[in-house]
Amino acid sequence: MNIIEQTVVPKSPSRRSEDGIVVSPDFVAVIDGSTSKSRQRCHRDLSLRRHSNGELAMLIISDFIRHMPKGTTCHQFCTGASAAIRSRYKKSLLDHLSEHAEDRLTASCVVFSRLRREIWMIGDCQALSIPLPPTHGPSAAISGERADAPTPSYYDNPKPYEQELAQMRANIIRQSPQPWDHFLTDDTARQAIIPRMLETMRQQNKTYSVIDGFPVDERHVRIITLDFQPWQLVLASDGYPFLCPTLAESEDRLAAQLKNDPLNIGLAFVATKAFAAGNNSFDDRAYIRFDI
Repeated sequence: MNIIEQTVVPKSPSRRSEDGIVVSPDFVAVIDGSTSKSRQRCHRDLSLRRHSNGELAMLIISDFIRHMPKGTTCHQFCTGASAAIRSRYKKSLLDHLSEHAEDRLTASCVVFSRLRREIWMIGDCQALSIPLPPTHGPSAAISGERADAPTPSYYDNPKPYEQELAQMRANIIRQSPQPWDHFLTDDTARQAIIPRMLETMRQQNKTYSVIDGFPVDERHVRIITLDFQPWQLVLASDGYPFLCPTLAESEDRLAAQLKNDPLNIGLAFVATKAFAAGNNSFDDRAYIRFDI
């Protein structure tokens, strides 16, 4: 595997990212820790209180991936990463957590296995696969704007209800008597949909999959198998509204979204949150591109 470019950027300059990237000899992964919708701290190690729930979930899963045997299957990853999260919970809270998914350490992730030539998608994440000519060089660049560029295949694994909730928020803003700029500093429309978001989180590992310390519903895990021709792959979190074959293109599309629709309520892209004032994006973001 040849890593071409990668980045992790927190949405706020004053906070650490809940997204992360792992590169080992046998695996490449992007992990997207879920921003907590609750103030409940469920882990037993008081020294980790400086980490948010989402960041801690990302760090635990990252460490698990770094130590995975090269032959690990997707099922073994789901089982092992979930057990790693569960081992950090206070035992006294396990019954509570079984009923309140919003309080769990939760993350989505996309993982590439070199040995199995598979991409595993658990939760809301993104990937591109781009076929390469057999004679491509190790630093070959792919540009979606080149006339002869191969067509990327796009993969995602979105959460159900996410678009419905995003449209609810957009409708609240459009119908509000408040000036739209108000929602960039005080997104009361997002606050209005939080109760519905908490309701949908109770469907974790029932109608969609995540890593959260409880059994992963593998019916909702997506596996993409690649043949043995040369490929260029992009793995990313959902912090990129438009995933492109290069980091520069993806960042340019993100910047255009910020300029044209900072509330994220337009036709091109709709989200459950805006580009809040003082932040550089609406969400943490992670991106890695590599050849196999």
